[in-house]
Amino acid sequence: QVQLVESGGGLVQAGGSLRLSCAASGRTFSGQAMGWFRQAPGKERDFVAAMSWSGGSTLYADSVKGRFTISRDNAKNTVYLQMNSLKPEDTAVYYCALGFNNGNVDYVAPHIYEYRNWGQGTQVTVSS
Repeated sequence: QVQLVESGGGLVQAGGSLRLSCAASGRTFSGQAMGWFRQAPGKERDFVAAMSWSGGSTLYADSVKGRFTISRDNAKNTVYLQMNSLKPEDTAVYYCALGFNNGNVDYVAPHIYEYRNWGQGTQVTVSS
């Protein structure tokens, strides 16, 4: 079973940056997409960014495009979310996720239902 452990959240002023990390342990499979989602109080969990297993394809929510970057370090079994130019509306609990294995290393998954493993979440608070 795969466990995902997130870290890097915290309090930052608007315009600042944070880098979130998601370390995976246990068995993973080629073809599993990697993703980041976020959930603010009283709101639904929304898609933020995703990367294919191969690392060759990425997708971003319109609200974060140009500001956030998803990346990975295969040697460390870790996925990152670099967040720049943060805004108060970015405040949320951020979750990393690993998708169902569809056997396609180039597939990017932007939907919650396409993920099977989730981290515990890490709080990001952006002050104005």
